[in-house]
Amino acid sequence: MNSVDLTPLYRSSIGFDGLASLLDSALASETTASGYPPYNIEAIEENHYAITLAVAGFAQEQLDIQVEKGVLTVRGEKNAKDERNYLYHGIATRTFERKFNLADYVEVTNAALANGLLTIELVKEIPEAMKPKSIAINQKTSAIEHKAQQKETKAA
Repeated sequence: MNSVDLTPLYRSSIGFDGLASLLDSALASETTASGYPPYNIEAIEENHYAITLAVAGFAQEQLDIQVEKGVLTVRGEKNAKDERNYLYHGIATRTFERKFNLADYVEVTNAALANGLLTIELVKEIPEAMKPKSIAINQKTSAIEHKAQQKETKAA
C-alpha cells in the first residue's frame, strides 16, 4: 500500500487531522474497489453536483442510498437467481457497494432512477455564519484623538 507523508502539512496547518485518514482510506479503497458499477461525478454549477451510476438491470427497490458521517453509500443487491440459459452473459447485475466521501456542508437533495442510470444530486450549502462578510469602516475619529484636540484648545 502507498503511504503519503503529510508531515509538512501539519507544520503549518491546524485542524486538518482527519485529512490523513481520508487520504489513507481513499488510497486503500482504490486498490481494492472494482470498477462496478461505472459512475460519473459532475459539477452542474457552483455548489451543485451530481453523481450518476450505471445500474442497468436494477429496480428501484433493489437500490439503497444512505448518508452517514459524511459518507454517501450506494448499494445494489440482486436477490433472485436468474434461471435463463445465456449463450453470453455480458450485462453485470452483481451486488455492489460504492462509497463517496462528502465535504462539509454537502447534502444529498434528490435521487432518481431513469433508463438504467441512478442520478444523485448534491448541493453544498454553506451556513450564513460561515460565509465571508464585509465589515464597514466608519469615518468617526477615536475618543483618544478627540481628547487630544480638547487639550490643545484649552492650552491656547
